Amino acid sequence: MSESTKVPVPASGTVHWIGAGLSTGSGFATVCDAAARVRLWHRTEERAARALAGLGLAGRAEPRAFTLPALAAELAPGDVVVSMLPAPEHAALLGVCVERRAHFACSSYVSDAVLDLVPPAAAAGLVVLTEAGLDPGIDHLFAHALIARAQEEIGAATSAEVSLTSYCGGVPAVPNDFRYRFSWAPLGVLNALRSPARYIEDGEETTAARPWEATRPHVIDGETFEAYPNRDSVPFVAQYGLPPAWRPRTFVRGTLRLEGWLRAWQRVFEELKAGDDMRIAALAAELAAAYPTTDEDRDRVVLAVSLDVRAGSGKTWSGRYLLDLEGTKQESAMARCVSRPLALGVRHILAGALPAGLSRAAETARRSEEWLAELAGEGLEFILDTGA
Repeated sequence: MSESTKVPVPASGTVHWIGAGLSTGSGFATVCDAAARVRLWHRTEERAARALAGLGLAGRAEPRAFTLPALAAELAPGDVVVSMLPAPEHAALLGVCVERRAHFACSSYVSDAVLDLVPPAAAAGLVVLTEAGLDPGIDHLFAHALIARAQEEIGAATSAEVSLTSYCGGVPAVPNDFRYRFSWAPLGVLNALRSPARYIEDGEETTAARPWEATRPHVIDGETFEAYPNRDSVPFVAQYGLPPAWRPRTFVRGTLRLEGWLRAWQRVFEELKAGDDMRIAALAAELAAAYPTTDEDRDRVVLAVSLDVRAGSGKTWSGRYLLDLEGTKQESAMARCVSRPLALGVRHILAGALPAGLSRAAETARRSEEWLAELAGEGLEFILDTGA
């Protein structure tokens, strides 16, 4: 039996949610509704209990103090472990899951260390769900759905040129002078800017050693943002199932920022050029103190995925998804957009609907359409525009 068809270990009904940071939102509440038993693991049991109270979920989940040995001692076969920890810590968690025959879910990209553990996890009948948040996550759902719709109209075997752009950003709902507030780890934001970006432009693979230097204006519904590429977009040509007959002229996955961000961050960019790891860590702490997201602030999440296809015959197709949400006093937009799709994936694991082995949020167009319909039904608002 292959990894993709192996029947998974039956879910026990118990979910272990690890971490209660800025991205733990209302999705966690839906897990509490769906699971027979939920444990929230945090740095201390007291902090876990405070987090539950802050989410209005006191008594709905059991608070726990997190260490790997403590988690391992409570894991049973078929339990589901949800990691809200930084991506470098996922492999260690997955390793414990494999040992204890528990399923694993996170919202982060698949690292090489996690990939190394997928074969033994699959052989043990375990689901490894990744890239099930906002970006990555909802962006994948949008892209798969758009490509499927374009294939129906243009034809997968028809020669065509393609432009796909996928830009996502968490920004202040009310702009400040810095054009940003930190809604996730500042060091992660800075290190992402230090990492080269690879993408396709004018039909050729292009690398930006300093991603901010490739920043361009990007207009969405008449509002001008600033957009730059991040990470490596090129592998997603295959991951999104772009037909071989379609040649990507533009294929960019990147980050949105408010207009004026490039100018406001010039001092930061100079530090990124010159600083070593120690200085960048110190800079992250300074910026976090200067520009925190406070209880009075409201964040905004904008995710825009666009696809344009031009066939050799001259026939064209264009479509886009747009998600544009503001946070509320009860929940930030970022927490809602990350936790909702992740929780949806966890509920599918509990229902036995995902196969053993590696799953991303969007493996197929059909799953993408199904998950988008479910998310829309739960109140996560977005629009689809195909010009029809």
